[in-house]
Amino acid sequence: MKRPAPLMPDHPMYTDAVAAFKRYQEAQEAGVPAEEVEQLRQHAEFLFQSVTDYQLEALGGQSLNRH
Repeated sequence: MKRPAPLMPDHPMYTDAVAAFKRYQEAQEAGVPAEEVEQLRQHAEFLFQSVTDYQLEALGGQSLNRH
């Protein structure tokens, strides 16, 4: 099975994860209700974990999860 190509930092998977983390931080600072902040945190964490899993597979490591 051929490995996927590693992602570059400007790839949409990376930029989406960074943007989600920024939304999470901004919501915390703005005093958004805790439930919404938690949803934003979980979404950002999911995106970063997806990028990490992809990169591990692309670079020859073993992904912990298959999405």
